[in-house]
Amino acid sequence: MIRLENMLMIGSSGSNVGKTELACALLRQVGGTHRIVGAKVTAVASREQSCPRGGQGCGVCSSMDGECRIAEETDRCSRKDTGKLLTAGADKVYWLRVLRTHLQQGLSALLEVVGRDSTVICESNSLRQVVEPGLFLIVDRTDRPAWKRSAQQVRQHADRIVLSDGKSFDLDLDRIRLVGEGPPTRNYALGTPTRWRLTEDATAVVLAGGRSRRMGTDKSMLPIDGRPMVEHICQQLSGTFTRVLISANDAEKFSFLGFDVVRDRLPDQGPLMAIASALESSRSELNLFVGCDIPRIRLPVVRRMLAAAEGTDVVIPVTRDGKEQPLLAVYRRSARRSMNDVLESGGRRISDIYNSCRVRFLALDDEDWFANLNTMADYERFRSTSDA
Repeated sequence: MIRLENMLMIGSSGSNVGKTELACALLRQVGGTHRIVGAKVTAVASREQSCPRGGQGCGVCSSMDGECRIAEETDRCSRKDTGKLLTAGADKVYWLRVLRTHLQQGLSALLEVVGRDSTVICESNSLRQVVEPGLFLIVDRTDRPAWKRSAQQVRQHADRIVLSDGKSFDLDLDRIRLVGEGPPTRNYALGTPTRWRLTEDATAVVLAGGRSRRMGTDKSMLPIDGRPMVEHICQQLSGTFTRVLISANDAEKFSFLGFDVVRDRLPDQGPLMAIASALESSRSELNLFVGCDIPRIRLPVVRRMLAAAEGTDVVIPVTRDGKEQPLLAVYRRSARRSMNDVLESGGRRISDIYNSCRVRFLALDDEDWFANLNTMADYERFRSTSDA
């Protein structure tokens, strides 16, 4: 699975639900300040199959001389979807036709043409099987009785199901942002790729105040992908949350991150004190807490946790082996009352609040991404088995 945070992918539950209209709306919103490449992907079972784009007798797929074929759209007056993307503001638009059995080859061919660092809006369901984009939206209509198979196969990966009447959407497009270090109109081959983000009305708090006794060195500063682990985590959260806070007692140490640092009300009282103190400083009702030893964040999982917080105070994920992960969890500000009661009575464990809070435990169905680096052996194992 290739990770491309500079790609926004839009799928659909079926035909004529407004997928291209959403892509065009986003292009009109951000295309004036960013150079964006548009892409439409048509996946077919065989060259002889009638094309889902052109219909019976279209002939475009039978004209493929290999596993895939890429064509550039140049006609801004065309009424085809690719022409609409070009008219809406895409810098260039490509149409990829690919056999379903060769999606990986099709993706490689597309990236070779558009440039891996290009900012891309891509229309596809099937391509989500081989790429993890920065943001994946699926457009649906409330009157659609069933989803087509290609949409069902990737539904669990969607960051958001967007309901449409064909023209308007139940999503505030201002929440979709491009973040990154590179200038927005740079040459495609240069600079740091931009990242697509859907901003949540919530705060993220990175817990970085521990003593790292089991690690033997400050785990927050261990390098991941050329940056301190705490910075690597913050980069993944930035743009998705309205605010990012650092929970630590040494503000100077983390000043290079550029985020507000929240000190514990009383030092050396453990993570429960850190969480309670950060909740006091947060302006959001919902707050995601992430330990600085959890280097990878899967935003679709985070969004599922935030959604699960409806009607509850705490959402704690649970791994397949039954281990609760209270330092990768969502806490409402309302939970701080129970936390303060526990702390004042001398309690220190997060589990001490369970009896006085509404707690929901959420199974991590897909946890291949999850790693908790407590020891140097954990860290070395992570580096040897990841792209870090």
